[in-house]
Amino acid sequence: MSELPVVGAQLTVLDLPKHRDWLFEKDRDLELPEFCMADILRNPDPFIDLAKNALDGWDGRLGIHGPFSGFELHTGDREVRAIVQARMEQALDVCEKLGAGQMVIHSPYDPWDRDNLDNGPKGRDKRINAILETLGPAIARAEDLGVVMVMENIKDTDPADRMAVIEAADSAALRLSVDTGHAHWAHTICGAPAVDRYISHAGEMLGHVHLQDTDGYADRHWHLGAGNIPWHGVFKALEGCHAAPHLIVEINDFDRVEESVAHLEALGLAQ
Repeated sequence: MSELPVVGAQLTVLDLPKHRDWLFEKDRDLELPEFCMADILRNPDPFIDLAKNALDGWDGRLGIHGPFSGFELHTGDREVRAIVQARMEQALDVCEKLGAGQMVIHSPYDPWDRDNLDNGPKGRDKRINAILETLGPAIARAEDLGVVMVMENIKDTDPADRMAVIEAADSAALRLSVDTGHAHWAHTICGAPAVDRYISHAGEMLGHVHLQDTDGYADRHWHLGAGNIPWHGVFKALEGCHAAPHLIVEINDFDRVEESVAHLEALGLAQ
């Protein structure tokens, strides 16, 4: 790379003051996780105000983690679908108030789908249609706001499944996210492609990356360097995507975020 990519982090609004200098020095990417929770989405303004005050003068790219708990995007229950759509609308309200340009959403694909979606001739098309029926209003609103929703691999074993959704949506408001820890788990436990292949498969559709380390056994969210993810391969794949994804360290211990980026810097991969 001619210039090393600048890596940001997921931080709660309460953690922003602690990492202010680090965040501001390079206008690093930031993702706020609070707004995935339904209770906060019902009354988000106190958190929005805290974030705005803490980020005054910062000029980086802002995203939020959207809602996901308790539902799947392909739900066939119309009443449940309405609740999902309401949650997405609430999260997009937050994006509008914050000026956030990105929202992470969760993929509904899992290992069962790998072995069973082809039981019928239109199983895959039905799944894609169900996802887009749920997301339709959110995609239209996101287009109007200039927000990009990025679909993160969770239990996915085939990167092509999410790509098929993005291609069917045919909207600049829906792109792909890769979580390195989730991909490494799927590779180790489920025989899915390696982490770098998830990234390279996304190509120009890659809008976001969650950087976390793991041993491949579980969704650890360890600080970078604590597991065995091959970071050189990950960043080589990123270079080949010819995209400019938000690069977000997403680990359990927010106090080790800066250490994680320092690990990548020591490897000569990022700053």
